[in-house]
Amino acid sequence: MKEIPVNKSEKKFKPVGSSRHRARIIALQALYEIDMSGHSTETTVDRLLGEREMAPETSIFTRELVTGVMENRGNIDDMIKRFAPAWPVSQISPVDRNILRLAIFELLHHNITPVKVAINEAVELAKTFGSESSHKFINGVLSSVSTLILNQPKTA
Repeated sequence: MKEIPVNKSEKKFKPVGSSRHRARIIALQALYEIDMSGHSTETTVDRLLGEREMAPETSIFTRELVTGVMENRGNIDDMIKRFAPAWPVSQISPVDRNILRLAIFELLHHNITPVKVAINEAVELAKTFGSESSHKFINGVLSSVSTLILNQPKTA
């Protein structure tokens, strides 16, 4: 995430980007920490949100994302296994793994974010936080997941 000075004489920085994009960044940081350290979901999210000033809607969205991923992690990891069969979930880089978890949660369970937006956001996170080729891997897996979603019959 790019940052710009709030005032040239101040050392504080204001993040640039949409509030939902910022929420996804914080959610990714929380998921990474939980995944790598085993810290509790609530404690991790509370600490990360407490370190930043943000609109209440951004905090709520961040919590929804992290809680949703953690509650659906088994199902989400099954989707990763299905659409990236050459890569055991435990062998995918932790950053890529958690970007996929976040995006698949939005695609399959959150049902608020349009498919193209969820994929684009995940690709942008991969470009920012992943390795040089992460965005291609993320895009490929999510494109396959989205094909499944778009081909499902709509229920009333």
